[in-house]
Amino acid sequence: MLLSGFLVGLLAVAGIEPPAATERIETRHLDAQRSHAAFSVRVLWMIPIDGSFGSVHGDVHIDRFRSQARVDARIDTNAVSMRRNGVEGWVKSEEFFDVENFPEIRFQSDSFPLSRLDTGGDLPGSLTLRGIRRPVLFALKPATCGRPALDCAVEANGTVRRSEFGMRTRRATLSDKVDLSLSIRMSDDTARSAHP
Repeated sequence: MLLSGFLVGLLAVAGIEPPAATERIETRHLDAQRSHAAFSVRVLWMIPIDGSFGSVHGDVHIDRFRSQARVDARIDTNAVSMRRNGVEGWVKSEEFFDVENFPEIRFQSDSFPLSRLDTGGDLPGSLTLRGIRRPVLFALKPATCGRPALDCAVEANGTVRRSEFGMRTRRATLSDKVDLSLSIRMSDDTARSAHP
């Protein structure tokens, strides 16, 4: 211990940087079959219109050295399904998701402590919808199992304003607030990359 400290001090005096520890980033793919996204918007501020997406694709990047993670989730807007008949075409139209021009919704989280998967808490990041990127804040629910995202889903909820993403029609009848929810699970396959 004394010898290693002496060597580091000697290198510092000589103006030589000690070699940095190699970072290992673990990348896990989202389990698209068991990861889901949903939304809800109210008509006349009372009647909810609920929709869901069949699957969520993407990756979770885990930095074990810093005990942090980042999520990059992508949602196919054309895969939306609605509980109410006759609404799906409108939701896919230019007035709402505009799936023809913007086939994907993307959520990219900021780095967050891995411990937050257990305890719950804030999950800040950005949401790209209709080609417009805005900051968002999801709230992670506390885990219900010992290995969150593997043995149980990681659940997150948040709210955005549709007007901030270019959806400004029907303001007299349709709420500006849209509630979003994510249910994320990771697959067991792992890829690692080393960064000097």
